[in-house]
This record gives sequence, C-alpha cells and structure tokens, in this order.
Amino acid sequence: MTPQTRRRIVVALVAAAALAAAIWAFMPAPIAVDVAAIGRGALDVSVSEEARTRVRDIYTVSAPIGGTLRRAPREVGDQVIAGETVVAVIEPAAPAFLDARARREAEAAVEAAQAMVALAEAQLREASVLLSKARSDFARAEQLRQSGDISASRYDEARAALATAEARVESAEATLAVRQQELQIAEARLVGPHAAGPEGAEETACCLLLRAPIDGEVLSVAQESEQVVAAGTPLLEIGDISKIEIVVEMLSSDAARVRPGFPAVIDGWGGATPLPARVRRVEPAGFTKVSALGIEEQRVIVVLDLEGAPEDRPGLGHGYRVMAHVTLERVQDALLVPLGALFRRGDAWAVYAIDGSGLARERRVEIGARTNREAVVLSGLEAGDRVILHPGDRVTDGTQVTERQAENGG
Repeated sequence: MTPQTRRRIVVALVAAAALAAAIWAFMPAPIAVDVAAIGRGALDVSVSEEARTRVRDIYTVSAPIGGTLRRAPREVGDQVIAGETVVAVIEPAAPAFLDARARREAEAAVEAAQAMVALAEAQLREASVLLSKARSDFARAEQLRQSGDISASRYDEARAALATAEARVESAEATLAVRQQELQIAEARLVGPHAAGPEGAEETACCLLLRAPIDGEVLSVAQESEQVVAAGTPLLEIGDISKIEIVVEMLSSDAARVRPGFPAVIDGWGGATPLPARVRRVEPAGFTKVSALGIEEQRVIVVLDLEGAPEDRPGLGHGYRVMAHVTLERVQDALLVPLGALFRRGDAWAVYAIDGSGLARERRVEIGARTNREAVVLSGLEAGDRVILHPGDRVTDGTQVTERQAENGG
C-alpha cells in the first residue's frame, strides 16, 4: 500500500468518525420515565368517605316539670349507673301568690269542702245504721222461714231491703271519698310557695331527683348553671360509649351500589390498626349538602357497625372523625395496571408500553373495575409488560425512553 493510499484511508476514517460524532451529538437523548410492571392480583373496589362516630343509642334526659334546675351534678365523661346516679335536680315551680280576694275565695272553698265532707260522713253513718237494721231484719226472716211463720213475699222483701242497704253504704263511702279529694284540692290552693316539708325530711325533699336511665357516660350537658327551665327542656345526653357506630354521608351515586352486609374498613381514627366494620343500614332518603367548593351534592346516610371488641379501639369516642372504606366488589386474580399509566385516546383508554428496544409504544387497552389506584385490564396488556407512569407531552409513540433511577441519598 502506497503512502498516498494509506493517507486517504486515515482521512476517510477520521471523516467517518467525525460524522458519527456529529450525528450522535444531535440525536435526542432517551427520556427518563417512571416505569411499572403489569402483574396479577386481587382488587378491592371500594368507596372512601370521611365519616364520624356516633353512640348507637343516645338518651336525652329532659325536664319532666317546669321549675328551677339546680347546678348540674354531673360533668361530661362522668360514669352513671341506671336508676342510681342522680343526673339532675329540679325544684318545682312555686305556686302563684294569692291576693286577699283570691285567698278569701280559697278559704271559703275549703270551708265548703269541709262541710260537704261532714255531710258525706253523716250520710255514711245513716246508711250504716240502716244496713245494721236490714241485716237484723233479714236474720229474723231467715229464722221465721225455717219455722214456716213467714210468707215468701215477706222474706223476699227483707232480702231486697238488705241488698238496698248495702248499696247505700257503698254509695255513701264513694261519696265521702270524692268529698275528701275535693277538700284536699281546696286546701292545696292555700299552700304557700315555701311550705315546710315533713319534720326530719332531707333538704332535697323539695326537689325532683332525675336518675340515669341507662348505664353509660355523660356525653353532653345542655344546662350547666342553675336556671329556670320549662317542662320538656333537654338537660343532658347519656350513652354507652362501648356501643359505637359509624355514620357516613355518602354520595347518592355511591350509596346506590352499597348493600347491608358489605364489609368496610375504618382508619384515620388515631390508632395504628384499621378497624373492621360492616354496613348495617342504607337510609332510603337523601339530603342536599353544599360541599367546600360550593357545589350542591345529594348525600345519603350509610350506617356501619364496628366489629371486634371495644378494647380494640381505645380512646375512640362519640363524634370523632374517621375515614370509612366500604368494599363494593372484590376481583380475584386480575391483571392490574396502575391508574397513573392510563390516559384517554378519543373514546378509548391507552398506555405507553416499553418494547425490547426501549421505545415507547402506544397500546389501546380495555379496563374493567377500578379504584383510585389501579384498574383491571381486560385486554391490551399481558403480565410482565412494562408501562410508563404519568407520561408527559414529550413521550409519544416511538420515543426512546429509559427507566428513571431512584436517587440515593448521600
């Protein structure tokens, strides 16, 4: 080989290397992407909503009469025992004061009632005397009948007279009882607002003591300070904190798919372990609620029962905020794709799968049930395929990509 030929070869090689370097320099670098592998597993399709706890049976203690409510003897959280613990003390409202005319009328009514009682007592004594005579006459008639010295008609008259006398005594006794009640009513109108109680009676004898209707805890006290209350005024609420249910205000579109008996999981309650629960009731009527964004939504109350012992949820009380996840459907051994890999292409779903050359290839897929994290793949992918998560605008069909490596902390 001549020197000139050798020189031409070297120049050609240098030129080819320079051209290759130029081409390589202007070629786009592979785009780093996040990648997930398609695999099989179980998928729980669920509805998640904020919820609150509620004692199942809350008893509201109300004032049975009007009067002065003494300061509350119990505080929120106090333990109470049914039929024993005093939860409220009410002094009945004092009767109205009587002016001179009303008092004189009341005194006259008492005097009239006393006279009627005296008259009824006299009538009873008279009826008793007549009954005694009728019994003697009937006993004599019985003796004469046995000897045959009295006619049948005279005997019947004696027996009827005895029955009449007995009826008169019963009537006189009933009349006396009525007159005595009328006297008590008339005397009650004269009782002053602060009449003394029986000698030796306790100070609380003037008051009505309300006791706890159930065993449990005081949940709230509506009236704490001493004040005048009307009959029916709510005083406090009592409930058994060990019997807690979960109340979920669910969107009506989600509640329509929920049935009693569906399993659920409660988390975000403050404990380390989620709590199992089960749907007990889906209320048949909805209501309108305005969301934080000002959007009117139709909501439905769904009630869940907590499963397990109360010891499994220490510290969980009434009206606490929790997160409820109600399982609607469980798909076994399904091909799953992360929801972040899916995007819309027209009316269909699609993903970018990475082929053996490291190129992104668009694939149309058909999906079934899904959650907020994964979806079931019905067609378009196979187990082991690698798909790009959250593909950006730079990723298109045929784009060279490389898997992004996790950064190691120094």
